[in-house]
Parts: sequence; C-alpha cells; structure tokens
Amino acid sequence: MVNGINSEVGLKLASELAALFRRDLTRLAQELRAFPDQGPLWVKPPGINNSIGTLVLHLEANLRDYIGFQLGGIPYTRQREVEFSQTGLDISDLRSRADSLASMIPEVLGGLSEAQLNKMHSKKAWSAPVSMAQFLIHLHGHLNYHLGQIDYLRRILTSAGAIDFAQL
Repeated sequence: MVNGINSEVGLKLASELAALFRRDLTRLAQELRAFPDQGPLWVKPPGINNSIGTLVLHLEANLRDYIGFQLGGIPYTRQREVEFSQTGLDISDLRSRADSLASMIPEVLGGLSEAQLNKMHSKKAWSAPVSMAQFLIHLHGHLNYHLGQIDYLRRILTSAGAIDFAQL
C-alpha cells in the first residue's frame, strides 16, 4: 500500500485501538461505579458547563455515532441537543450505557480492515481531510479528555480521591 496503512500495520492498529478504547471505556464504567449515589451526577459546580451525567451522554452519543453506526453499522440516530439537555437519568442507567460501550466499541474497532482505516473520514474534522485511522485516534483523545473531566468532577463532588482502576 502506498500512502496509507498496509494490512499488517492496519490489523495491528485496529487491535491496539480496540484495546485502548476497551481500557478507557472500562475506566468510564469504573468512575460511575465509584459514585456513592445519584446525587452529584447532574450537578454543575460554578464555572462548569456540563455535569458528569451530561459528559457520559455526550461520550455515548459520540462513540455510538462515529464508531458504532458509521463503522459498525449498528443502528443509531444521534440527537446532539438531547446529549446536553437531558438530565435526571438514574446512575444505574448511565452505568449500563458505559458497560455497553465498553463491549461494543472495541468489537467494532477490532474488526476494521485496512481499507476502512485508510478511507478518508467523511466529516471534515480539521482544515484538511483525515484518514479514518487519524479520526479514530482523535476520538480516543476526545474520550480521554472527558474521562479526565469526569474524574475531577467526581472527586470534587464526592470529596473522594482517585480510584484504583481494575487492570485490564
């Protein structure tokens, strides 16, 4: 393959991306299990635009749309305005959503082909088109950005410290 990812590299990249998303989506689920109760999930401290619940809904929609639907063909219709306006869902619902992502997203990623990784992403994410491989790396960074926000908000709102993440 010229100017792209060859089969061997593509399979390795797909496998490594699947492992990274599995690790970090499992960490999202672990963050949610660290909450003592429903209370702080929908609280926005002064100067903070999004609650933990909102961030979880946003991550779910983002990943279900870009990876589950667009790459895996899993039916999903994104409603971005709902991600940021819906509140009050029970913590068990958010935990279930995170657990579902932790199994679905790595499965889709692990099955990607060289052709899929080399394909140009249809949505212009930057000033120039990017490959799906580059877009997936961007999505992983996006997940971790919000995962860090969730961790700090959980610590602030529950007065708890860091959690011990399960080894994967």
